[in-house]
Amino acid sequence: MNRAEKQQATDELKENFEKAAALFTTDYRGLTVADITALRFELKKSKTDLKVVKNRLALKAMADAKYDGFKPQFDYMTAVAITYGDAAAAAKALTSFAKDKDALKLKGGYLEGKILSVNDIKALSKLPSKQELLAKLLGTLVAVPTGFVRVLNGVPQKWVFLLEAIRKQKEQGGK
Repeated sequence: MNRAEKQQATDELKENFEKAAALFTTDYRGLTVADITALRFELKKSKTDLKVVKNRLALKAMADAKYDGFKPQFDYMTAVAITYGDAAAAAKALTSFAKDKDALKLKGGYLEGKILSVNDIKALSKLPSKQELLAKLLGTLVAVPTGFVRVLNGVPQKWVFLLEAIRKQKEQGGK
């Protein structure tokens, strides 16, 4: 790579890091090309790109002070999962793939200005996805008016039951 190509790659990485919702670093030593392709396919479902990076270029792209605690994760062979969507979905994809393939080692992550350990990533992967949380919220919001309508409906319903009981009583008394 000549100097211009390195600068272009660094600028592209910096732009990707700034747009990302979360970053996850992995050690991919021992994975085959087919394994990495399968991982990329799984990560694409959660709007995540997996990039194999040169550590020196990644460190130049992270020139900002906000990445200082994240920089030590760039050693040996590093692949970065750059998430543009739901960070929990990307963490789920990475942890499930790492369970299946022992060669993939999670190193850490970066989410909203905070450095994540491997345990943090595993905890994040156990959270429900954004869609699941929105569905639960919607269910809760719908349950309140539904319960209120049922309560309001209870009064006339009991009144009808009372009238029916009086009618039956009069019919039995009249015979």
